[in-house]
Amino acid sequence: MEIMPITENKKQFLDLLLLADEQESMIDQYLGRGTLFALYDGGLKSVCVVTDEGRGVCELKNLATYPQFQGMGYGTKLIEFIVNYYRNQFNMMLVGTGDSPITVPFYERRGFVFSHRLVNFIPEHYDHPIYENGVLLKDVIYLKMALSEKA
Repeated sequence: MEIMPITENKKQFLDLLLLADEQESMIDQYLGRGTLFALYDGGLKSVCVVTDEGRGVCELKNLATYPQFQGMGYGTKLIEFIVNYYRNQFNMMLVGTGDSPITVPFYERRGFVFSHRLVNFIPEHYDHPIYENGVLLKDVIYLKMALSEKA
């Protein structure tokens, strides 16, 4: 297994990025300023994008694994890698996700805790309704993880 930062041609991963953020215009807002990490294990399995939000905070903006490889630990490995990669470079890592009964617990099991909620963010910023596992998503839940003792 190999995880590497991608600095050029990040749009080549758009098909995978769209699995986690369904609207290309939203991805375009952070892809250029973020660092994209790709996890390979006999081929591409998973990607994520991390941005510097200032004041010692980085944000995990997009974490996606091809559906046929979900549940095999690739997302967890990528999170572990980026947490270690950014430890002591930032004080805090945030992740924002739809208020999903699947995704929020996924991040909580990996050490993230509730930070805050953006009410009606999805219908106000996306051009179509977003469903996950049959649930209409409206709010964005932000979770956080300390990366240094200063957090």
